[in-house]
Formats: sequence, C-alpha cells, structure tokens
Amino acid sequence: MRDLLGRPLRNLRLSVTDRCNLRCEYCMPEDDYVWLPREDVLHFEEISALVDLFVALGIDKIRLTGGEPLLRRDLASLVAMIAGKRGIHDLALTTNGVLLEDQIDSLKAAGLGRITVSLDTLDRARFQTLTRFDRLDAVRAGIRAAHRVFGHMKIDTVVIRGVNDDEVVPIIEYGRTVNAEVRFIEYMDVGGASRWSGARVFSRRDIVDALARHYGPIAAVDEPASSAPAERFALPDGTTFGIIASTTEPFCRTCDRSRLTADGMWYLCLYATRGIDLRGPVRRGATVEELKTIIAAGWRGRADRGAEERLALGDRRAFVPVQDLLRKDPHLEMHTRGG
Repeated sequence: MRDLLGRPLRNLRLSVTDRCNLRCEYCMPEDDYVWLPREDVLHFEEISALVDLFVALGIDKIRLTGGEPLLRRDLASLVAMIAGKRGIHDLALTTNGVLLEDQIDSLKAAGLGRITVSLDTLDRARFQTLTRFDRLDAVRAGIRAAHRVFGHMKIDTVVIRGVNDDEVVPIIEYGRTVNAEVRFIEYMDVGGASRWSGARVFSRRDIVDALARHYGPIAAVDEPASSAPAERFALPDGTTFGIIASTTEPFCRTCDRSRLTADGMWYLCLYATRGIDLRGPVRRGATVEELKTIIAAGWRGRADRGAEERLALGDRRAFVPVQDLLRKDPHLEMHTRGG
C-alpha cells in the first residue's frame, strides 16, 4: 500500500510511554509538562491488536520508542507479543540505556532483534548538563550489557554545535570498543521546548569534514535499495557510521515511517501537527475492517514532506510556543511521538 508519493507503508515507530527518566536539552528540557493521561495509554493487548492491523496492511518493521520505553512496566511481555507475529521481519528498540543493564536479557529472550542506545556525550559533566541527571555510568553499563547480549548495536548521537560537536571522533572510537555503529543525528527543529536554532545545527557536511580531518578520506556506502534514514559512510579502515541529516538534507521522498503514540494517535510524519486517532475506534469496538479502512485511507492520502517544508522556510522556521500550543497538545513534542 502506497501513499500519494508512492512511499510504501512498511515501518512503524511505536511509542509505549511519553515518560522519561532524563530531560535531554533537545527533547524535553522544560520542567512542566502536560503528560498523557494514564487512562488514555494503550494497553498491551490494544497495541498488539493494532500491530496486527498494520502488519496486514504492509508493516514489517517495528521500533519500540518512548519517552523512555524501558519505563513501561513489563515491556518484555509486549516484545514477546510482537515478536511472535508472522510478517514482522525487524523488531528493534531505542533507549537511553539508563535501565538497560537490568532488562537486556529479558528483552532478548522475548524476541527483540536489535537495539539502539542514545548517547550524546562521553563527558560526565556534559552529560549531566545535557540530561539534568548524572547517569552516564548507568548508560555505559547498559551499552556493555547490550554488547554482551546482542554482540552488535547502534549508538545514536545528536550533534549540537558548541555543545558536543568536539566529540564526534571520541564517540566513533567508543563505538569500536562495543562493536556499535554510530549514527550522528543533526539537531532537528521538532516541537518547541528545545528552543531550536539553526545556528546550533552541526550539519552532515560538518560531521564528515570533522571526521575526515582526523581519519582521512571518507567514502559513502552505496545502498540503493535502502530506505533507512541514515546515509552510511566508511572510514579508511572500513569502520562504518551513519548520518541522519533530516535538517539540512531531508529524505522525505523515500520516508516509509509513521508513528503511533502511547495513547493511540497515529502520525504520518515526525513534523505533523495532527494525527489520526486509533484509540477511540478501538475502545468503541470498531471492527477489524473498520480499523483497516481508517489506516488505509490515512496512508493512501499521505503527502507529508515535513522536513522538506521546514527547510524551505529557511530563517522563518519558528518553534511552537511552549506556554500555548504545547500545553494544549503534548503530542507536538518529541518525547511524546517517539522521535
């Protein structure tokens, strides 16, 4: 099933909670939030039923996100529900790693296929400034545990000019020690609490140039069939890394991703300001066919190119006022819609 630009419905990012145990500067730096009402959060059985519908319509890749997904009690049970479904070819999870050491074995046993850990700095003081918590040791312990259990993983690093752009080489080197492929992510203007500024974007070109100054010539990895958000590169010794450049070089035309929030709002684009309510029909007792019709109609009518449209605004990009729209609709923030 394809949208108006010919993009297939294949990849679902599934948020299981909007809560988080860190307060990262680029995601949720404000002290006050309108949290999703707990009674609105989907039960595991509801999530599982919706996954069945998405799989029937073409989804074969699912990534569990948050907030911080490991805060959702008994997450391994949901992993087992999803991993056992025919048609799911890739089940992954993105975490900040704080709680990972204690849960990694149960997640693997439940059928989790891949894991990505977010880590933006190796410096303790900087970590505490960025996240408001002194939990770097816990994150690194979680990464070591993931290395032990999975052997390979990805590390996601949001690079912000003047904050951690001096760490691109150290993070590559750290990734080598735990057999992790690093994916550098440009600072994105999603939501409003982050006070995003274009001057703070450390671009794809900046990242490549910084690494080339240290390692020498860097080659792009040719992956013509890939719809992954990261463009991959190789260092002279063959070490690979990725860059997600959705701020300066959007990949909207090949994006096959959609996002289901913890309370059942389905967003067709990370930058979308409106979603499609799936929780309401589920709890009203809508039939399987009725729900499929809602999802199919939503995707077939999709023309979203949010990152391209934001780029075209240039200096006119404006953050969403925190005291106004964000508190009226918490879905507009990154921590709610699963990044």
